[in-house]
Amino acid sequence: MKKISAIMVGIFITLTIVKAFAQNVMEAKASFISPYNLAVTYNKTTNLVFPYAIKSVDRGSKDILVQKAIGVENILQVKAAKQGVFETNLTVVNADGSLYAYIVSYTDSPANLSLVFTNPQIHPKPIAVFDKEATTNIIALKAQEVVAKERSITNIKDKDFEIILDVKGIYLHNDVIYFQLGLVNNSAINYDIQSLRLFIQDKKRIKRTASQEIEMQPVYVLGNTELIRHGSEQTVCIALPKFTIPDKKYLTVQLMEKNGGRHLSVKINNKTLVRSGALL
Repeated sequence: MKKISAIMVGIFITLTIVKAFAQNVMEAKASFISPYNLAVTYNKTTNLVFPYAIKSVDRGSKDILVQKAIGVENILQVKAAKQGVFETNLTVVNADGSLYAYIVSYTDSPANLSLVFTNPQIHPKPIAVFDKEATTNIIALKAQEVVAKERSITNIKDKDFEIILDVKGIYLHNDVIYFQLGLVNNSAINYDIQSLRLFIQDKKRIKRTASQEIEMQPVYVLGNTELIRHGSEQTVCIALPKFTIPDKKYLTVQLMEKNGGRHLSVKINNKTLVRSGALL
């Protein structure tokens, strides 16, 4: 009789443990963030306005282009890199820690080109959040100084169909890095610029993984970033907040032609970046 009672007690304890474990599993169930549906197109830009500064942006595919509005911390500009792109996703993290998830699809005519993700009662207009440092005259003056400088780098360039993208110098002043870029068009056809962007990416990418490009958002741009006329040469300065490049990654400077195929890119490693010349 005692043996049967001991067995019953053991069974009871086992059932109690199993029930508690199952309850813990139920309580640990994950919650989900429902994504917004975002329609973009090739020849128009969609503006996403957030309540706080943008700290991180991740694209599911290189078929969509993103950048922060120049000099503004909380407005993200999104467009398709080409017509008819496949559905993908986009993730944005704000300075307050909030995360915004999007399912991005292509359409010829988006219903809305400016989407505000904020409460107008809490964040009344104007809704743009400006970076104070980016609006100072010092950055503008230093950018002019960089554009006028003689070349200090000679071996970082790309050429295709008589178009040249050339990194002429990299300079540092007050936690801002200035990139001096030469844009040359030796062809007989004007080069309309679709985008001139800088981003950090892995040196080696494992197949079938999402793009892990980290977009570098300029605080100031000086020069013509819309057009390189045929038979001309021009210098552009792009100013970025100070940064270094992690191991096994590099910085890419990419020049894309609008309605064309003359696309160029150059790679900059951390060793080159940390040798930036100082501006007095």
